[in-house]
Amino acid sequence: MRLKSGDTAPSFMQPDHSGTDVSNADLAGSRAVIYFYPKAFTPGCTTQSCDFRDDYRRFQTAGYEIYGVSPDPVDRLEAFRQEHNLPFPLLSDPDHEMAEAFGAWGMKKNYGREYEGIIRSTFIIDESGTIEHAWYNVKATGHVARVGSDVLA
Repeated sequence: MRLKSGDTAPSFMQPDHSGTDVSNADLAGSRAVIYFYPKAFTPGCTTQSCDFRDDYRRFQTAGYEIYGVSPDPVDRLEAFRQEHNLPFPLLSDPDHEMAEAFGAWGMKKNYGREYEGIIRSTFIIDESGTIEHAWYNVKATGHVARVGSDVLA
């Protein structure tokens, strides 16, 4: 099931890069950007995460916190975060429960092969926990600029 503007953001509780649990309750009263990416240290995921890093101040100034989510284990997320100086939390979703709840898990095609995996997706959540924007099947390159122009305009 894909989310759309006006839907209530799904409940979740996932460990971040340091092993601290983060839940939707922690986001209450604040605005958030949650983006799902397939795997830390891969070219597209690194590009996307570094683009969010490079625009982080603009998002923060506008009142948004950023959260990246992947199936990677906590220790890999911590290494990814450190290596690329990512200033925002990365959440570990190894059982893809959070991705499924957001509609960011499903069938993918890559080089003619079909398999289940993370569908690169981004969500903007308002202070009340409502989805303002939902993008699915996004390209890593240029996506953060599009989110910024739609959200920060």
